[in-house]
Amino acid sequence: MEQELIPNLFRTEYQKIVSVLCGLFGIHHIEIAEDIVSDTFLAASETWAIKGIPENPTAWLYTVAKNKTKNYFKRNDVFEKKIVTEIKYNAPLNNPEIDIDLSEQNIADSQLAMIFTVCNPCNSNEAQIALALNLLCGFGISEIADAFLSNKEVIYKRINRAKEKLKEENIPIQNPSISQIKDRIDTVLKTIYLLYSEGYYSTSQNTTLRKDLCAEAMRLTYLLIQNETTNLPTVNALMALMCFHSSRFEARTSENGEIILYEDQDEALWNQELIDRGAYFLSKSSQGNTLSKYHIEAGIAFWHTQKKDTIEKWKHILELYNNLIILEYSPIVALNRTYALSKATSKKEAIVEAEKLQLTDNHFYFSLLGNLYTDIDNKKAYQHFETALGLAKTISDKNVISKNMMELSSKIKN
Repeated sequence: MEQELIPNLFRTEYQKIVSVLCGLFGIHHIEIAEDIVSDTFLAASETWAIKGIPENPTAWLYTVAKNKTKNYFKRNDVFEKKIVTEIKYNAPLNNPEIDIDLSEQNIADSQLAMIFTVCNPCNSNEAQIALALNLLCGFGISEIADAFLSNKEVIYKRINRAKEKLKEENIPIQNPSISQIKDRIDTVLKTIYLLYSEGYYSTSQNTTLRKDLCAEAMRLTYLLIQNETTNLPTVNALMALMCFHSSRFEARTSENGEIILYEDQDEALWNQELIDRGAYFLSKSSQGNTLSKYHIEAGIAFWHTQKKDTIEKWKHILELYNNLIILEYSPIVALNRTYALSKATSKKEAIVEAEKLQLTDNHFYFSLLGNLYTDIDNKKAYQHFETALGLAKTISDKNVISKNMMELSSKIKN
């Protein structure tokens, strides 16, 4: 149990404590905050292995983090003499009763401040997102490299440069102003969206669905919703999107972890409570004149929670994909639109559109062609699935493709 608990706590609590300590130390000493929190988790791993897991593991972590911070103040003369003016603290450093505020409210305030500090326009969008995933969400370098389709060395350098730039600009860690929210909210939401996407379809670990990452993304979004100044239509739209997708989690994978395609899902396993919550946030997102990609994707996800598989349903989905492609084109959006076209009109019409895309390095592209050609030209469908199998990276994807090939083999023989 300890082997699972500590990584889970690291994912949920690391960034909370780091945010509070960063607010305490200031932007120039992020590494000190990270070191103290890392030492806290190392102490947990060593102590719990010997003495067992405490009754309240989170409270244990908070207490140890507070004590390590106080000890740092006491033993580091340089820190006391040269850096004390940067610390937002009124109490004297030699006071043994100094309290590091890890209350729920201060954690929320500190995280909100850190989100907008990290997502500062002095860094490029890519650097902001990489740093946020690392510092605010507890992502490892490998996970971020996978999310960016990059390598670990590039991401490591990008994160370090982003930290140095924040220090050079002497960016204060404080709750954002209205103008700062307006300037940075797109990057903040993109970061959270990437986090959720990595959980929804994980390529960094040998699993398709990582609910812990999705839950963390939803928690950060709800943090924005709970704050009056960041409770914006786009934020509610993103929350609606995540609720709709999360409602189908239990139906998306089998007991042995294999992915279950949408048309094969057991609708009885869909979570109606999450669907209802998604509808609530989608309604909230309609206030004002803003139309973001999150609004459109939330609309698409909503229609996927409607259980009747009708042409009318797919026409709605197709129309939304048409709007999404105009607003923000991506290869995956184009592929998904083509699938919706096949359901709303015909496979033959969809094949014409799909073959225009020429996404020859994408296994989803060949899987889609395999699906579209099935029962039209099964030999050609098999060839496409064969190509997809060679390009697929995860075991789950390979298993789905192999299953399709087996079914096609029996059709070809007959």
